[in-house]
Amino acid sequence: MDTMAQRDLQAVKEYLDATMAPDPVRAEKYVAPGFICRFTGNRLFETPGGPTGFNGERYQWVKKQIERYDVVPGKAETIIYSLGYLYGAWPDGTPFSNNRYIDRFVVRDGLIVETDVWNDSAEWILDPSIAR
Repeated sequence: MDTMAQRDLQAVKEYLDATMAPDPVRAEKYVAPGFICRFTGNRLFETPGGPTGFNGERYQWVKKQIERYDVVPGKAETIIYSLGYLYGAWPDGTPFSNNRYIDRFVVRDGLIVETDVWNDSAEWILDPSIAR
């Protein structure tokens, strides 16, 4: 992996660490001006505080069990996927785990320009019987 991709991967790791704290102020250090987050259901946020606030309503608490990062270096940007599972508790305190997620990041010059977030939460909320 080249130096640019390594730097960009480190920015993503630091961002995810901050967002899971949750510390959206610290996460801001890793995003570029014009940052956009397309969250589950195509909710659009322009700061790391947007998803943090949404998660505060959807979960009592939530964390990521990161399984791996897939890094796709480019000439001007790096695409990074973070894959793994969410675990935590629903608002009523019911615990959950093994909730698949994928986050896709576009990183330029060491700062996150955009991210897309997908997970199983909406499906599990609609039909709790499919959560395993």
